[in-house]
Amino acid sequence: MSIEIAAGALLPTALVLGLLIGSFLNVVIHRVPEGLSIVSPPSHCPRCSTPIAPWDNVPLVSYAFLRGRCRSCGAAISLRYPAVELVTGLLFAAIALRYGAGVLTVVYWAFAAALVAAAMIDYDHQIIPDGISLGGLAVALVVVPLALWHQGVAYLDGLVRSASGAVIGAGVLWAVAFLHARISVAMGRRFEHWPGEGIALPRPVEADYWLWFPGLGLGDVKLLAMVGAVLGPVGVLDSILASSLVGLVLGGLQAAARGALASPFGFAPAIAVGALASLFLPRLWLLRLLG
Repeated sequence: MSIEIAAGALLPTALVLGLLIGSFLNVVIHRVPEGLSIVSPPSHCPRCSTPIAPWDNVPLVSYAFLRGRCRSCGAAISLRYPAVELVTGLLFAAIALRYGAGVLTVVYWAFAAALVAAAMIDYDHQIIPDGISLGGLAVALVVVPLALWHQGVAYLDGLVRSASGAVIGAGVLWAVAFLHARISVAMGRRFEHWPGEGIALPRPVEADYWLWFPGLGLGDVKLLAMVGAVLGPVGVLDSILASSLVGLVLGGLQAAARGALASPFGFAPAIAVGALASLFLPRLWLLRLLG
């Protein structure tokens, strides 16, 4: 099944749609970690609380026209807002170019948007909302097999692909984190943030023994389950390898900037980059590159 869009209009349509979705993601990134509604109140200046008029909320254009400042109070508007819009717009256009006008393209657009939101929230707060990871997982397990079915893949095969990808994605990262925790305890290693001063290490009879790890949040495990549900077993393995390499670079840069090697940082940005790389590049590309 394909979506009827003129060939010359596909990329501009995808770009504009991505810019609009990116503007919405800015609201999600700002409000969801604070437990605020993403629909009410309407967008407003965080300094003077003046509602932002529709003509001042046009992605990229309004920022440039207002020269990065609030029309009402003149407060500076973070460059990150148009950056998120631009990145999302470019991702939507790239996905359309790679996969054409089809149902799977729409699925990948939603997937990319979820990754952008998760990456930015984790970067800011070191959390990944369950609404993105588990919500995305639930939707992917239903929608991805249907999208593959429209592409000619048997529905049951698509369902097995998504479910096995989710299990592998979550299972691999969980196993790495669990083994790291057990080895760290056996070696007598202690971390500033795990388990914390005055808090005893968890025992096997406690859930935290299986779910609470140093240096890795369970949110990363859930997010990789969503990635696996969308990309399947091979795609999520590619994503894990790429994410590990990206995480080493990002973690090193962040540690150097903070002057502390042991300081925690969000891993979702690395997962997002790895998953998007796997979305665009041939399967097993990293394994072939390393081999």
